[in-house]
Amino acid sequence: MKDPFKIDGPTCISFSGGRTSAYMLWRVLQSNDMVLPPDAVVCFANTGKEDEATLRFVQDCSEQWNVPITWLEYRQDGHDQVSFDSASRNGEPFAALIAKKKYLPNPVARFCTEELKVKTINRFLKSSGIDDAEMMVGVRADEPRRIGKLRARGLLIPLADDKVTQADVQSFWSKQPFDLGLKFRDGITALGNCDLCFLKGPQQIMALVKDKPERAAWWANQERAIGATFRSDRPSYREIHQFMDQQADMFNAEGGAECFCGD
Repeated sequence: MKDPFKIDGPTCISFSGGRTSAYMLWRVLQSNDMVLPPDAVVCFANTGKEDEATLRFVQDCSEQWNVPITWLEYRQDGHDQVSFDSASRNGEPFAALIAKKKYLPNPVARFCTEELKVKTINRFLKSSGIDDAEMMVGVRADEPRRIGKLRARGLLIPLADDKVTQADVQSFWSKQPFDLGLKFRDGITALGNCDLCFLKGPQQIMALVKDKPERAAWWANQERAIGATFRSDRPSYREIHQFMDQQADMFNAEGGAECFCGD
């Protein structure tokens, strides 16, 4: 059986900044003599709403494994290449996208991931003359709803091909000298991807705002600027922030939808 982590042509490894995609990167390095092949590139697209621990983890992976990681950010006129030190930390790329679109992403129109990550990486690849690269993403075998859609788009999903599960990923990181500094509990990393992503479950959002109320400020500001909300079936982020101290149960449903930012 062919090693799904072996690079044999132009390939872009999409690194979300989570444990799963980092494990995928490690397996790629393992299968390629611990050196990133010359026709491969690792890209991390920063939205500006990732937790600082995510940014630190991306940098740690680069330094610990001696692998170059290209940091990218969306710009209204294209993209920009940044670094750990210069990366946005106050949602600037995401805010710029919302200002350009003049409406908010929502469960029906989830344009944020496509614009901030997928298209930003593709713009970089094209501008670098490697627009024929295959895209490799970190999706595990225990994520069946994502697998079918990503295969249909022609993306490489070596973790799924190799039957890697969440348990495998967590086992790997439990033995490493460094790790993502975010809690993994009940099968999720609550602060993974954008901090208060509207696709996260309501109880998850409430817990994150209770832990750090200022997290809601950016999201509330975007809703106020557009005059709308990220979701019509939940209170606004301003309301969540305002009523969190009252410990009110403001939601009618549990659970959340899946985004495709990756883990």
